[in-house]
Amino acid sequence: MPQDRQNISSGAKWEDIVGYSRAVRVGNRIYLTGTTAINESGQIVGVNDGYAQTVQAIRNIERALKQAGATLENVVRTRMFVTDIKRWEEYGRAHREFFGAVRPCATMVEVRALIDPEMLIEIEVEAEL
Repeated sequence: MPQDRQNISSGAKWEDIVGYSRAVRVGNRIYLTGTTAINESGQIVGVNDGYAQTVQAIRNIERALKQAGATLENVVRTRMFVTDIKRWEEYGRAHREFFGAVRPCATMVEVRALIDPEMLIEIEVEAEL
């Protein structure tokens, strides 16, 4: 393992069960695992609301980035996995509100399902300091 590697945890029970970190910082690069619209109580925010779920996921990403010494302005790539691509405008509107000035590379892909059927979006992020 690289000496300058920093694993960042959100404290979610799934991290130990599955064996992953919320984020990993190696040098000036930060990688964030797929992040959903779960609040601090473990509840999904914005059930059946793609915009609200995207906002919550990005706020969760912002918290993890802060732990790694970064901000949303450091994001260079986002990957959005969505369960209904027809709702792309809901996801895109929230993405633009947070990243419109930053303009990272962005991908949106429809997937058959996420781990919970009420989840509409999961977002991965890469950032550079």
